[in-house]
Amino acid sequence: MAAINTQLLKGTLDGALLLVISSGETYGYEITEKLSEMGFLSIAAGTIYPILQKLERDGYIQGEMRKSSEGPKRKYLTITEKGKLRLDEFIAEWSKLTMAMTSLINESRNSDLC
Repeated sequence: MAAINTQLLKGTLDGALLLVISSGETYGYEITEKLSEMGFLSIAAGTIYPILQKLERDGYIQGEMRKSSEGPKRKYLTITEKGKLRLDEFIAEWSKLTMAMTSLINESRNSDLC
């Protein structure tokens, strides 16, 4: 699977991270692995951690440092109620955007513009 253009990713990473975290308690490395499995191949950990910090500062997620059975302490993340509301907003916005883009693509294909 080819990597997704980084310019396209910029506006979607907050939502993608909230989606991953909403499925259950997780930590940074596990999030990057999940995103990679789902096709987000070009996202470096150095990109994800600042966004996670911002999401936590904004109250969308909360973190708790705990000892790991596999090494050093990890920060386990969960989504907050505020984060769930933001995720619902993101999904609604994303749905509108994808419908608009699909309509535009279909229209341009039908008129032989592509």
